Amino acid sequence: IQKLCDRVASSTLLDDRRDAVRALKSLSKKYRLEVGIQAMEHLIRVLQTDRSDSEIIGYALDTLYNVISNDLEEEEQEENVPKQVDDLGSQFTEIFIKQQENVTLLLTLVEEFDFHVRWPGVKLLTSLLKQQGPQVQQIILVSPMGVSRLMDLLADSREVIRNDGVLLLQQLTKSNAAIQKIVAFENAFERLLDIITEEGNSDGGIVVEDCLLLLQNLLKNNNSNQNFFKEGSYIQRMKPWFEVGDDNCGWSAQKVTNLHLMLQLVRVLVSPTNPPGATSSCQKAMFHCGLLQQLCTILMATGVPADILTETINTVSEVIRGCQMNQDYFASVNAPSNPPRPAIVVLLMSMVNERQPFVLRCAVLYCFQCFLYKNQKGQGEIVSTLLPSTIDATGNSVSAGQLLCGGLFSTDSLSNWCAAVALAHALQENATLKEQLLRVQLATSIGNPPVSLLQQCTNILSQGSKVQTRVGLLMLLCTWLSNCSIAVTHFLHNPANVPFLTGQIAENLGEEEQLVQGLCALLLGISIYYNDNSLENYRKEKLKQLIEKRIGRENFIEKLGFISKHELYSRAAQKPQPSFSSPDHMMFDHEFTKLVKELEGVISKAIYKSSEEDKKEEEVKKTLEQHDNIVTHYKKVIREQDQELEELKQRINTLTSQNEQLQATVTQQVSQIQQHKDQYNLLKVQLGKDTQHHNSHSDTLQVNGIQLEEVSKLREELEEWKNKHELLQGQLREKDSLIEKLTSSAGGMGTAEQSSQTSKPGGLEHNNDLQKELEVLRSQVQLQSAEIFKLQMENQKLQLTSTSADPAVGDGTTAANSSGLEGRLEQEIKDLKSELKALSEEKESLKQHLDSSSSTVAILQDEKSKLQREVAESKKEQDDLLVLLADQDQKLSALKVTLKDLGVPVEDEDDIESGDQGDEDEDGDEEEQD
Repeated sequence: IQKLCDRVASSTLLDDRRDAVRALKSLSKKYRLEVGIQAMEHLIRVLQTDRSDSEIIGYALDTLYNVISNDLEEEEQEENVPKQVDDLGSQFTEIFIKQQENVTLLLTLVEEFDFHVRWPGVKLLTSLLKQQGPQVQQIILVSPMGVSRLMDLLADSREVIRNDGVLLLQQLTKSNAAIQKIVAFENAFERLLDIITEEGNSDGGIVVEDCLLLLQNLLKNNNSNQNFFKEGSYIQRMKPWFEVGDDNCGWSAQKVTNLHLMLQLVRVLVSPTNPPGATSSCQKAMFHCGLLQQLCTILMATGVPADILTETINTVSEVIRGCQMNQDYFASVNAPSNPPRPAIVVLLMSMVNERQPFVLRCAVLYCFQCFLYKNQKGQGEIVSTLLPSTIDATGNSVSAGQLLCGGLFSTDSLSNWCAAVALAHALQENATLKEQLLRVQLATSIGNPPVSLLQQCTNILSQGSKVQTRVGLLMLLCTWLSNCSIAVTHFLHNPANVPFLTGQIAENLGEEEQLVQGLCALLLGISIYYNDNSLENYRKEKLKQLIEKRIGRENFIEKLGFISKHELYSRAAQKPQPSFSSPDHMMFDHEFTKLVKELEGVISKAIYKSSEEDKKEEEVKKTLEQHDNIVTHYKKVIREQDQELEELKQRINTLTSQNEQLQATVTQQVSQIQQHKDQYNLLKVQLGKDTQHHNSHSDTLQVNGIQLEEVSKLREELEEWKNKHELLQGQLREKDSLIEKLTSSAGGMGTAEQSSQTSKPGGLEHNNDLQKELEVLRSQVQLQSAEIFKLQMENQKLQLTSTSADPAVGDGTTAANSSGLEGRLEQEIKDLKSELKALSEEKESLKQHLDSSSSTVAILQDEKSKLQREVAESKKEQDDLLVLLADQDQKLSALKVTLKDLGVPVEDEDDIESGDQGDEDEDGDEEEQD
């Protein structure tokens, strides 16, 4: 190794250096430590100085990869090796990245198109990121266009480089939001989704899996990228991933893995930990593009593997959680059974069936919780299936409420817990339903009277069933009684309940029972805090005295604190999805932990409060309520006054606008009258001239012709002005009546409240102004009517003068003029027709020429596409051959090493080549002798 390093360092010939680096490469796997220590510096220098020779660069990169990478062959791994191997890779990586220029140099080499440089460069950079991720990420981030250069790998036509580029970007984007954003804005989503589609979506191979893992890296906990993904309409492109056929048996392991990752990617976009606005917009997009419908199809399909079905249920849960539109759609989904059953009912049947897998039952519970989350309509539908009026008497169909009751009172403790939590979610933050659920009656056995659901829950609680069952029932009762005084009264009405609770809390039981004691203390505390003192024997003060005597306040508060101190409570408080390692750990629900946080403090204060403090608090509440009532009353009065003011303002605005319109019409009419005056004066002048030259008949007749036309026009315009004048007078009368009404209403409102008086004088002044303006308008209209009268008189005079002319001669001249015009028109039409005919012929010839040229272009394009396909195929075959040759070379070198280890003499390539040349020389000599 030392000799080879010297050859690399000192040889002037490139061939010698190349051979030495190739020899180091062959030794680097077996003697990794020695090659790494002695040759790393020389190999880095080769990368810097011998950039022009791709072969030596490729050997150097492969050698560095073998030294730094921990991906050893299986036969070389031993029991004591892995830890040492990890340390070696990390140490060599640290040495390599100590000089940041090395990583920058590697980035420039990855840009090279040559396969023997680019591929080993990508592998080496991936290995560096695996060993020292954050440090290498930082170097790439600060280097100019560092991330953009690596993004070009996804566009490489050679699949080997593209696929390894995906793996490189996976390592690059791990836990680095800045790089994730850059990669996303470099069009990564488009390219990755294209690759997934090309590879066959969920039916694709491991490349699809790698792309999905990279997409997860880019989107998980990155709100900016999630928003960019949604805005770019990429959610719509996820729909084809979940298209499954009717026959779903025999899925490959890779397909299951791919679908699992695809479902996880959907969940990343709608995770409850994301900002609510972002989650909501993604949920709506998934509904509108049909993705939710596709997921529900998988949910109800047959033959789907169990783990995919479980993950699909979890995905659907988060897509509908808190989104009313999606929840309504899910409620309408039916299973393909005969008769069709709602999907919710089918899922609940799985939840209360103890033969179903535990993870599937947890997923169904989560789905039911998400369906009811912030969905009062859904909660009402579930509770209504339990009420006496809506239960199906025939018993043909099983409802959700009946399944929950069946699970609540079954022998399986897990079913009890799940049903209790599901029912508690149906009551969450809904006081109306808590009261309605008190009406539910259960038939326990034949001949006995029915028992209320509340009573049955407390009966089972007192029978001493399993801890899991009791915890579930206590959580249900706490949720039911909280913020519902009527339910508290019903609970306290049973004389056995309070003694049972105090007895449970007072006992010193084992560690398992401490959780039950804490929940009993919480239930008793709720019964005090939400007590309306309607039962004389169980007033707040008496219950506090009972706690003081039987338990002790300190002891009660200590037992209450057992809940929040429990390990399983902390786990449940972390996230909404119920995730338990085993059925025994299934104790707390996420929403219930919120209730405990809310009530623990107020119950502790309520226990220590005296009766006087309670009275004071009630008095304060009453005064606050009275104050609120007064405030709301005044708000209502002010609102009404505001509405009246707004209406008055609107009426004034309409009147002013109408007034402006009237003024505009008057000015328009004045200008038109002026125009008519001018026309009239002109006609008058022309008539004067005609009377002077009365002797020349032709001139006189021509003028009379003009006069006749003008007179007819004037008549028509006079008729129009009369109509307009009548319209204006009608409008003026309407406005007069409206103003009189306004003035009367303004005078009547003078006795109203003081607050509105300030606005009224202004309104009256405005009305006076309006009246003045209307008076002006009237005077203008009168002037116009006088002008119209004058025009009528003059028109009559014109008519008298026109009748004195002889019309016969005028008719003759007009007939001659018209015949001349007809002749000219016919000639022009003929010319136009001939021009049109010539143009149409020219158009036909041009069309034929265009058709012939387009057919020639199409033939040329076909030939071009054929040639391109042939070139692409030959290029692909060449690339495949190169890869095969490289693999063969590696295998050959590995076999030589193995043969050497076994003691078999093996000649190197150089020796063989020299031997071949010697043989050729000998053959040549023999031929010469011959």
